Order: sequence, then C-alpha cells, then structure tokens
Amino acid sequence: MKHKLVIVMIVLLAVSLSSVYAGNTRRIGTAGAQELLIPYGSRGTALGGAVVSDAYGVEAMYWNPAGLASLDGTEAIFTHLPYFADINVNYVGLGTNIEGFGSLGGGAKIVSIGDMVNTDELNPDGTGRTFSPTLAVLNMTYARVLTANVSFGFSVMFIHEAILDVSASGVAFDIGFMYDPRWHGIKLGLAIKNYGPTMSFSGNGFDRPVEGRPLAPKAADFDLPSSINIGLSYSFIEQGPHAATLLGNFRSNNYADDYYQGGFEYSYNNLYFIRGGYNFSEQDNYLYGASFGAGLTVEFGETTIGFEYSWNETDVFDDNQFFTVKLGF
Repeated sequence: MKHKLVIVMIVLLAVSLSSVYAGNTRRIGTAGAQELLIPYGSRGTALGGAVVSDAYGVEAMYWNPAGLASLDGTEAIFTHLPYFADINVNYVGLGTNIEGFGSLGGGAKIVSIGDMVNTDELNPDGTGRTFSPTLAVLNMTYARVLTANVSFGFSVMFIHEAILDVSASGVAFDIGFMYDPRWHGIKLGLAIKNYGPTMSFSGNGFDRPVEGRPLAPKAADFDLPSSINIGLSYSFIEQGPHAATLLGNFRSNNYADDYYQGGFEYSYNNLYFIRGGYNFSEQDNYLYGASFGAGLTVEFGETTIGFEYSWNETDVFDDNQFFTVKLGF
C-alpha cells in the first residue's frame, strides 16, 4: 500500500507541474542545449519514443533512468546517427548491476557538426579561418529496484558546447519511476527530464573593439528543454516464444507544444524484434512522424550481441536512421 501511495503522489505532482510549466507557441525555440533532446539507441526511437514505462538496459538512461534498475549483469552500447546537414551523433555507454546496491551507468554523446568557415561583420566571405563546433553531453545514472513493483532512477548530465572562441557549460537532471503492478501486462512510467539551472555562453569570441576600446558583452542566459513524460504499456501477448506490447506516452514540453507517442513491439524468443511507432503534435511544421525498426540478438555462451536499427520519418530534413550495437555479459 505504501508504494502505491508514493506512485499516486508522483503522478499528481507530474500533472500539476505539467499544467504550471506547460509549453506554448510563444516559448518555442527559446530553450538551448537542444542536444539533450537527441535520443540514442534504436529500440526507443523505433517505438516513437513511447518507452517511458518499458525502457530497459543502458538505453533506458535516456528515456527513463528507472529502467536501468532491471539491468542483469553488464551492458555496453554504441549508437551512430547520421543527422541532418552532415552532422553526426555518436553515443557510447556502459551500465552494470551491483548486487545489493543497484545499477550504475554512464556514457557520452558527441554531436560533431564538422568544419565551418569563420565569418564576421567585416569579412562576410570568410576570415580564412575554419572551426568545428562540438556539442557534448556526459551522463551518469543510478537506478534501484525499490520494491517488487517500483523502480527508481536518477541521472545527472554534464553539458558542454564549444563554438569557435565561445563556450557554455551546464548541468541537467533526470528523475524517473517505473511501476509494474504485475496485473495483465500493464506497466506505468514517469520521467522528468532535463531540469537544471540556466546556461550562457562566454569567451573571447564576444570581444569587439568599439572606438578603439575593447568591449566584451555578456550573453543572455537560456533555459534547458525540460519536459515531463508519462507512459503506459500493455503486453497483450506472452505465449511461448511470442510476445507483443503496445506502448503510449504523453510528453509535456516546457518550451514546445505537447505531443503524443505510440509504439508496437513484437519479439520472437526474445531474440528477433520488429518495432513501429508514431509521433503526433499539434505544433505547426512538426518534424517527426512514423518510425519503424528491427533487432537481432546473437548469443555466444554467456555473452550476447545485439544489432538494432531504426528509421524515423523527418519532415524537411533527411529521415533519421539509428544504428546500434549492444554487448551484454
């Protein structure tokens, strides 16, 4: 009864925060550190992101850190995303379960934008200098099974953005819960993501001479793209080697319109997977839509290797494709 009361209180808190901090069209585009919103892993992206109630393994550290608590042994993950405009996103992560303590995990996401020509107000065609902006997010996660029904997880993300001679650093926090009542295959999940103090850029790149004197303006602070996610999943087939799950998620964004995510997963013998999903938002010119993917797990004794792929429909830009390799031991 006690853990049920805790879950009810958490959900009520999430609903109240959603109403207080709900996003609107006037706030779209006013948050920074957008690399926090780029996911990693092919399973969650193939399911349209609707895995808040059914995330597991190292990939769960992005969607709901509570999912790391179910990790059995140690898992390593590498994900590559050829992003739009020749931008590449790579993530490498590692998680392990420590008996009697919980699960620990960590990883690094690097967004490589590539070389760009430096221009300024006096040299619109270029100064002869090139630079390569880099966006990085380092995450550390702790998760634990609180009771037979409730799991908890907490993540801290260290953010660093470097663009020519200016940079910005900050920290963000995720907190998540998963509740499995062990009733008809239903699971619930809650994740509060990307909450933290504001960030701002600083550095020599802002310095400008004005009437022979150096002027160093101060950049404005910007908020993080925080959100509250509430998920529900229903495993409606569990017969022998066959398993199938429907998943849904509501995401309340502080700096964008809210949106809805849905997904479907079928697995055979927990080795072969087919997945699909969809994202919906009333926001004008919303970028994302349908998604699908597949996975294959190969066993070598006590070691498993997983190969996963997902495709995400993206308006305007090239569609996103995630390539993931998982190693469990």
